[in-house]
Amino acid sequence: MTSAAPQPDRIAVVDDDLHTRETVADYLALHAFDVVALDGGPALRAELERRVPDLVVLDLHMPGEDGLSLIRFLKGAHPLLPIVMLTSTASAIDRVVGLELGADDYLAKPAELRELVARIRSVLRRARVTAQAGVQAPASGEPARRLVRFGARVLDLDSRRLLDETTGVEVLLQTSEFALLKAFVDNPGRVLTRERLLDLANARDPEAFDRAIDVRIARIRKKIEPDPSEPVFIRTIRGAGYTYVPEGSRGR
Repeated sequence: MTSAAPQPDRIAVVDDDLHTRETVADYLALHAFDVVALDGGPALRAELERRVPDLVVLDLHMPGEDGLSLIRFLKGAHPLLPIVMLTSTASAIDRVVGLELGADDYLAKPAELRELVARIRSVLRRARVTAQAGVQAPASGEPARRLVRFGARVLDLDSRRLLDETTGVEVLLQTSEFALLKAFVDNPGRVLTRERLLDLANARDPEAFDRAIDVRIARIRKKIEPDPSEPVFIRTIRGAGYTYVPEGSRGR
């Protein structure tokens, strides 16, 4: 008896521009994705009632309900649903706000479609790793409770508390430490430079400098690593930066 073939990832392409919507949808379909093309917020909401896609490609600048409002709605209703933004301008503000609201990546229009496919696949891989790491989706009718495990330590992203399961004692996290740890959790498996970490953790201040990240990471390792001198969760990539390796994805 042969096993059933895996189902293709379903991608919702949301864009009010017909040409862009059809071009992107057709290209993704050629690359073995199951694609649904939608012209805006109402169509997306109706689609979600029928079936939740594996990823949403979302135009930010649409009449009526814009992309940023839709990101806020999507992350409230489906916290683990990956989103790739398409931006028709080079506005850094829109990109930053979208990322802060929970979007996973962005690409400027006119998008290079090969790059879009590569980013979609990358985001989908990270989403699967994040799910394996123990970030939990909410039960039906319940608010999201996002928990991330680091061995015997468990981070509750909503309450910002780090607990030791073996003792039941809370491990104190400074605000800057939580922001940095969340930046890693939001980007599993990705090599992050010190500069990028400063931005993701909103850690810039008049005295901020790249090596300040090293000091903060050293403090975090003492709180989450079984052996801070041999880190398994937050690893140093020599000459590049750091990467977060979720539990269950570590090499043995």
